[in-house]
Amino acid sequence: MSNTTTILAELVKYMNEHDLNISNLARKSKMNPGTVSSLINGNRKFSVYQLDRLTEAMRHPIGYYYERYIPEYLADASPNWRRMSPFLENCAKLNKLDCIQQVVNMLLDKLGYATPLFELAEKLFEDGLYEAAAILYENVALSKNKQHSERLAICQYRLFQSRQGDDQEKNYEAAVQFGTYVERLDELDQLDGLKALANTYRALHKWDKVELFAKALGEKAEIQYKLSKRQHRVKKEDSKQPSFPLFAYWAFSHLLRGQACDERGDYEQALYHIKKYANLSWVTDTDEETSRWKNKYEEWAVVNMYAIKLLSGERNVLPDYVAYISSRKDEVLPALDIILEAANRYHFDVDDILKQFEADISSYLGQQKVESFYTQRFITERFIHFSRKLALYYLRKSMFSDGFRSLLICMEISIAINNRIQAMRCMRLFVSFQEHAPSNTRAFYRKLVNAVGEDEE
Repeated sequence: MSNTTTILAELVKYMNEHDLNISNLARKSKMNPGTVSSLINGNRKFSVYQLDRLTEAMRHPIGYYYERYIPEYLADASPNWRRMSPFLENCAKLNKLDCIQQVVNMLLDKLGYATPLFELAEKLFEDGLYEAAAILYENVALSKNKQHSERLAICQYRLFQSRQGDDQEKNYEAAVQFGTYVERLDELDQLDGLKALANTYRALHKWDKVELFAKALGEKAEIQYKLSKRQHRVKKEDSKQPSFPLFAYWAFSHLLRGQACDERGDYEQALYHIKKYANLSWVTDTDEETSRWKNKYEEWAVVNMYAIKLLSGERNVLPDYVAYISSRKDEVLPALDIILEAANRYHFDVDDILKQFEADISSYLGQQKVESFYTQRFITERFIHFSRKLALYYLRKSMFSDGFRSLLICMEISIAINNRIQAMRCMRLFVSFQEHAPSNTRAFYRKLVNAVGEDEE
């Protein structure tokens, strides 16, 4: 495609080279002959739909002329949103992010376009076109950066959501940026925003932050729950509803705070929070969703009670704990992680338990995939902790082949998701037992260490 001719000039050239008149081209592009005539004679500007039809007729892929379409048909002194909007949608579907940025740059100084850009961003986000939506959100946020509007907060929330991925450093940066805006959201959106922030810091093992946002979540959920009971209003179909029952946010707050206490070794306080969501008899609604969430929290309370007792050194709970999680696939990986933590801390022998779940462990180590209620990001973090603890357990028992296998898997995934803390822990553990490592294991370890060095550079 030449950059020195216009789209129209190339279209006319194509017609001449293929001996096509307007009727032929209209038939080939499945367009009205009058419309094609107006376009060819310069009496009408191409819409993106018309451009796509003609591009296909010329046997080019859709989007072939998009870079040129911007300066030729969109760069007006008074931008035409009716022409820009479908173009931006098409660019999003084709992942032409540079084109989206160029169009948005034209609108930076035109505040009247903040609303349609935001509405389009919401549509793209809903359709799963997160990268394209992020460009629009960023620019809407720029136009609102001197205001404390709810829309600015929503833009920051959407950017936070779209930036969550496997890279832990980027997840942290996104959480820090969004954390200052979450209080500006609508009351119900705040619940989801606080829950998402707490979950991100949970995956990052930043427990002070988890405690901070989980506490705020619980307080706001309690207020909203009490308001909903006082008002006794029939819910309107078009009124905004929370993503989960309000009591579930409150219970989740205590679940997170309990885990934060657990990680700090404050088991007494952890038990306090577990008991909070263990008894939800005060929730009087009887609908199916309420019952489902009440059952979930009651089950989580049971399994977390076992975990706290085990981490406190009560080995006698192991049989009941194992029996409880055996029929609950969601809980097997988290439970094995806890069991290995206790085994390494108190020198328990859990060979029989590892044997019982041998198939599950082989699946985890081989694929790092688990069918679970939990998010994949949470599972990945839990898997990293599990595989390192499993490595330590095996290495201490001189089961070096199994130990180094688990350790290098943990280290490789930690590097892949940019979890430097876990990668460094793996390196320290390897050094402690390196004299027992065979040459091929040492070679693979050096390869991983070099990968960390290259990343630092």
